[in-house]
Amino acid sequence: MKYLSALTGLFLLFTMTTAFAEDEPQSRPQYPINTIVAVVNDDVIMSSELDAATRAVTRQLNEKNTPIPDRAVLEKQVLDKLVLESLQLQLATANGITVDDSALNSEIKDLAEQNGVSLTEFRNILERDGYSYQDFREDMRKQLTIMRVRQQMVASQVKVNDQEIDNLLATLKTSGNSGVEYHLGHILIEIPEAASPGEIQATEAIANNTLKRLRDGADFAEVAIAESDSQTALEGGDLGWRTLGQLPAMFLDTVRTMQVGDVSDLIRSSGSFHIIKLLGKRGDERHLVEQTRVRHILIKPDEVNSEEETRIRIEQLELRLRGGEDFATLALANSQDTLSAAKGGDLGWVNQGDTVPEFEEAMNKLEPGEISKPVKTDFGWHLIQVQERRTHDSTEEYERSKVRNLIRAKKYEEELFLWLRRLRDESYVEYRIDQP
Repeated sequence: MKYLSALTGLFLLFTMTTAFAEDEPQSRPQYPINTIVAVVNDDVIMSSELDAATRAVTRQLNEKNTPIPDRAVLEKQVLDKLVLESLQLQLATANGITVDDSALNSEIKDLAEQNGVSLTEFRNILERDGYSYQDFREDMRKQLTIMRVRQQMVASQVKVNDQEIDNLLATLKTSGNSGVEYHLGHILIEIPEAASPGEIQATEAIANNTLKRLRDGADFAEVAIAESDSQTALEGGDLGWRTLGQLPAMFLDTVRTMQVGDVSDLIRSSGSFHIIKLLGKRGDERHLVEQTRVRHILIKPDEVNSEEETRIRIEQLELRLRGGEDFATLALANSQDTLSAAKGGDLGWVNQGDTVPEFEEAMNKLEPGEISKPVKTDFGWHLIQVQERRTHDSTEEYERSKVRNLIRAKKYEEELFLWLRRLRDESYVEYRIDQP
């Protein structure tokens, strides 16, 4: 996750609960120290947590130059998010889902590397900017735990079959929009569970008023933060870039006709009213990849043959190849990669990243027809021969893979929303501050 603006953005993405020593928002209410602001099953949320989380979000919004709503409105969104976090962490505890220090350290190390700094530099930058490293670790542990809960409870249940991929590709091709991506803002106004006709009418009035404010020039992100019931509310309703296939079906006809900057009419679903804004649009591109057709001979050390004996054997095979013996014949007779050995060692066309780094590095240095020196990887010792190279248009394979991921992401998002709603509805939550 490579999200830092001087590492600050990344931190705020992972946590809303670390206290900051600066950037106090205006009109901040003065709560007594650590009063309870919400009861969540057997857990409580304290005023200090809400205050710290609200300041964190305020700072994040300031960095994005996003207008900030009234403190009470912002607090409601933040408190709702903290409630959901608490419920998911309680579920993790009940199901034995944890993130140990080893996994946490690995994630933090990866984050540092992705931002081009060492772990020590990463820590120093956080602390220089006023963040407690220990608080960062624990907040990141919470977010990773929540990710694991969602993976186990929701993502693992999402399946995508080939027919769904074929159907969506056909739909995109028919619509002439294959490869086109749309950047959308989204506001969701939720209808109460089991709402009466009067409650539905009142919710629609709120949605229409929200739409009018947008049409009158109100900032979309500010309104989304203040009004939206979506999980993306605190990101200003930003859904990011999506193809038509990743969008809910109810949005498709509307999005197809929108120009950048347009705000939609109200879109009604079974339990909500929606407003979308087209923030951007970009077209399709060909996906060209460099491919290498390669074959190899693999010899592996085992209980009988030591590492040294294996190295000597691969060197002997190298000498035979350089003496003119046929690569395919030697691979068939000697290679311990049984699948490729049956094809004379042929691995077919491989893309960058398909093989382990040591193999790929040696392969990339070879001219077609050239044979490598013995190459050691975790799999054993290899002799590698490049047969040919090409620039391949893998757009079809790429689009198929992308569509699969889009369908999966769409299903996951829909299931996550329903799951979080059920989790909230089936739990005991008591707010102890006034809700706007």
